[in-house]
This record gives sequence, C-alpha cells and structure tokens, in this order.
Amino acid sequence: MGQPSSPRSQLRIVIVEDHVLFAESLELALLVEGYDVRRVLVPERSVTPNALLSTIARHQPRVVLLDLDLGDFGDGVLLIPALARTGADVVVVTGTVDRARWGEALRYGARKVSSKSRPLNEILATVRRINHGLPVMDREEREELLALWQDQRDERDDVNARLGRLTPRERQVLGHLMRGRAVHDIAALGVVSEATVRTQVKSILAKLEVSSQLAAVGMAHHVEWRPPGS
Repeated sequence: MGQPSSPRSQLRIVIVEDHVLFAESLELALLVEGYDVRRVLVPERSVTPNALLSTIARHQPRVVLLDLDLGDFGDGVLLIPALARTGADVVVVTGTVDRARWGEALRYGARKVSSKSRPLNEILATVRRINHGLPVMDREEREELLALWQDQRDERDDVNARLGRLTPRERQVLGHLMRGRAVHDIAALGVVSEATVRTQVKSILAKLEVSSQLAAVGMAHHVEWRPPGS
C-alpha cells in the first residue's frame, strides 16, 4: 500500500486458485492488460502452508489474487498473514457467499475481497487501483465485514465455552448422538441403563442451553467440535 505506480509489465501478479478454468480466464485477462502474471498451481495432494507460501514467495509478487477454498490444501486464509507481511497486496477472489469469511480475510491482511460471480473487469480495476496506490475498498463495507467476522467468532467462542462444560462421559454421549445413535444403543455400548443415558442427555442439553438432541448435534457440528477418540 502506498507504493509508487509501476509500468504494468513490471507489476508481478501471482494467481493462487485451484479452479483451472477460472484461473486461466483471469490470467489471460491480466496478460492482455500487460501485467507480469504467474499462476501457482495448488497441488492435488495436501501440502503445508509453508510449502505453498515458499512456492508463491519465489515469484516475488506485488499482488496475490487468492481463492479461499483451495481444494486439498484447505482454507486460503491461512496464507494471508504471511503474504501480507512480505508486502504483497492480497486480493481474495472467492466463490463463498459467507461474508463473515470475507471479514476474516480482511482481518488477517487482505486488501479486498471480491466475488467470483462479479465481472473480471472489477478485479482488473482493483489491480489498477493498487498499482496507483489508491484505496480498493469502501471503509463502510470493510467495517461491516469485520463486524460480521467478529460476531461469528464471538458466537463460536460462546458455543465452545458451553461444550467445555461437559464431563468426559457427556462428551462421549454427545459424540454418539452426532453419529446418529439412539439412547438404547448408547446405553448398550456403555453398559449402563437407558435411564442413565437419558439423564446424561438431559444434562448435555442444559449445559448447551438447547432444547433438543438435534439442536445439540447441530451446535457441535457448527463449530466443528470433535468428540473424544474421533
């Protein structure tokens, strides 16, 4: 941010995107504009963030166009802090409609988040503005997205705090419920009475502050909670 304008041929842009057709379209549009464009292929097998970061860094990009959903690699937001620290301007181009995730990307250093459903010209316009040292996102939109991310994080922290109240046995029972097991099956597995399991389920619902087993299971899945031994 704030760097002097460069000739387009000297502005290196790296595309990190696992959808080949979209990546090729974006690459072609940028090449036609005269930019120095490199495309980093996301490996089909799992790789560590450091390995992928090293591949990107070798190109010494001024701008990185980054997807959030990178196939086997996972969440592209993991790359943003390190890329931002190198001085690269990170622009997220994503298919997700979860605006709280957009806010998360901004929180960790992205300059802007754009939807893949928008015309490519909008991405090109963002790159031009970066090259000329101009703002690329309205302050109001940025603050709205950051607030959405903060609200979601606060909600997840609250749910995790409730889950943390469960005893080891209650965690096991919740895990069984998440696997779709009925009370009598859980009782048989634990060699206890069904009445005991019902008491444990009642305690789980009270601690999670929900009124049904379905709501308890949904809450656990929402925060990607994992039962013991899973």
